[in-house]
Amino acid sequence: MRGVVTVIGKDKVGIVAGVSQKLAEQKINILDVSQTIMGDYFTMMMLVDLTNAAEDFEGAREQLHELGKTLGVKISIQNQEIFDTMHKL
Repeated sequence: MRGVVTVIGKDKVGIVAGVSQKLAEQKINILDVSQTIMGDYFTMMMLVDLTNAAEDFEGAREQLHELGKTLGVKISIQNQEIFDTMHKL
């Protein structure tokens, strides 16, 4: 299963490192990543592979949500199939 991770918040040191480390701990592979700074705001979108994840999808979602609180950003993850369906024209 693949997922789309989004991270949005005020820019500061350690966001990319924190998210990448949490994904690695959960055995979630990063397949692609895009990030940008818009004014004072950091935005990042990642395509990830959860095939070998240490936890189920809901467990991964909760771990990322808690990390977002720690980092002061909003982190969400969606199933790629649902994401693709929601964003078709």
